[in-house]
Amino acid sequence: MYAYIKGTVVVRHLDSLVVDHQGIGYRLMSSPGLLNRFPAVGETVTVHTYLYVREDQMALYGFPDAEDLQMFELLLTVSGIGPKVASTIVGTLSPSQFALAVISGDVKALVQVKGIGRKGAERLILELKDKLKGVDLPEQDTVGALAGDASGAAGNDAISALVVLGYSGTEAARAVAAVDQEQAGSLEAVIRLALRQLMRPI
Repeated sequence: MYAYIKGTVVVRHLDSLVVDHQGIGYRLMSSPGLLNRFPAVGETVTVHTYLYVREDQMALYGFPDAEDLQMFELLLTVSGIGPKVASTIVGTLSPSQFALAVISGDVKALVQVKGIGRKGAERLILELKDKLKGVDLPEQDTVGALAGDASGAAGNDAISALVVLGYSGTEAARAVAAVDQEQAGSLEAVIRLALRQLMRPI
């Protein structure tokens, strides 16, 4: 319903902010980690939004970046993950950190999120790793040739991480190929830079 709202921040709460747009105040729910990334009261902001609707609840969630919103939508597909926990995860881990934790099975990285226990983290990893099943990923040598990495291993891991975030194998491979892996330095940086490629307007 709403893709984004651009307006002036008028109120900041512990779990939300109010943005005025042409005389209408929109209360946007958000986790503390995300709220810290929004500008101060009186400043202009563009907030990417998600309208969460259930029989007994309707709330508008806000995110500073489109990739944060996309990660939030992905998390809502995981059993047992509601909007508050999903928003907290997005506010604690960047999309690149989150994707890396999933493909590497890093439970420790996920349990640092408030509201996520060990069993919840394991279930989240298991469900999202299932996205890799049936997806045609390029061979490591092919990825290496495309992305300038002789081994291709880092490129392949980056592609897997992007697939976990909801992109197709082809989209992920092209984005990773556009990243200078040697200059990026780390796998997380490769994922982050590839995400920027994917989020660029066409």
